[in-house]
Amino acid sequence: MNILYGVQGTGQGHISRARAMAAALHRHGVTVTWLFSGRSRQALFDMDCFGDFQHRRGLTFATRDGRIRPLASLATNNLTAFFREVRQLDLRGFDAVVTDFEPVSAWAGRRAGIRTIGIGHQYAFGAHTPRAGQSWWAEQLMARFAPVTLPLGLHWHRYGSNVLPPILDLPAMPLTRGEHVLVYLPFEDQDRVTELLQHLPQQTFVQYAPGLIDEQRGNVTRCRPATARFKQHLASCRGVICNSGFELISECLHWGKPVLTRPLRGQMEQESNARALHQLGYALVVGELSQQGLQQWLERWSGHTGYTPRLECPDVADALAGWLATGADTDPAALARNLWLQTRAMPAPGTARAAPSSQRTHWQGQAA
Repeated sequence: MNILYGVQGTGQGHISRARAMAAALHRHGVTVTWLFSGRSRQALFDMDCFGDFQHRRGLTFATRDGRIRPLASLATNNLTAFFREVRQLDLRGFDAVVTDFEPVSAWAGRRAGIRTIGIGHQYAFGAHTPRAGQSWWAEQLMARFAPVTLPLGLHWHRYGSNVLPPILDLPAMPLTRGEHVLVYLPFEDQDRVTELLQHLPQQTFVQYAPGLIDEQRGNVTRCRPATARFKQHLASCRGVICNSGFELISECLHWGKPVLTRPLRGQMEQESNARALHQLGYALVVGELSQQGLQQWLERWSGHTGYTPRLECPDVADALAGWLATGADTDPAALARNLWLQTRAMPAPGTARAAPSSQRTHWQGQAA
């Protein structure tokens, strides 16, 4: 099996999933050519496991102060250059295209008539998946950004027959409950985040984001991006403060790390994730970050004796790699059923699991 595997590089979560898939595909003897887009090649880091990967400009999103900026996103992207990249991508010799919401590979596969398999969180948004922040623009983006012939979604609950548990890129290391809180809010103003954290001087924080340098600012340790060090801080933290992306929160749930999350406004995926987390009882969701909200979360959700929601997942990457290695010809619904049977869900006490959509309560943007 020889595949082209496209990865959307705008968010670090897509790349984290790709690392887990790279190791699993190598074990199963699948020949892979990796393609990344959505971020400059110079801004990618810790990429050795992908070998001599391809890079394209692709499409990305413009953000400011924790909000997607649609008009700025349109101005940032060059659609003429994008379609040129699609036309020029040579797919001869590949048995299939796999894409984690990467648009160049997806549209090139569609243009060439080659089987294109979507493996990613965005492909989990079917009829029964919780949604929030819908708009015509957001729905069109979700449906048309990276179209595939076979979508395999990833989520925290089996919302459809094509939905699998999360793919995790977690090393084997001891888990401890230390004193620091890990903070990863890459779409926020980092100086404002640091200033907010400094209003809680009794608590130590470790803050990661692109563009930061290694430095100490009072009770806040600011760190440049580094995969191995980030995982070490995750394994030993008291809890995590982050936006509502999929991958980091999945890692937190698997390792039993309490989560305080604020969705990126104007981004349907993140607002929908926040609704799902609230319904499932997996995280404390807030509409805005505040000193009072952080203090309440520290006291109630991330205390040393408090209950921590968990979602213990099997090795989804290895199962998918095995399925791809045999030609991806069997019904993936059977693969999904088997993986969910191996998944152990432990939501917060008193929280009902996801009910049918007609029974779901309205989400106000902030969980108590």
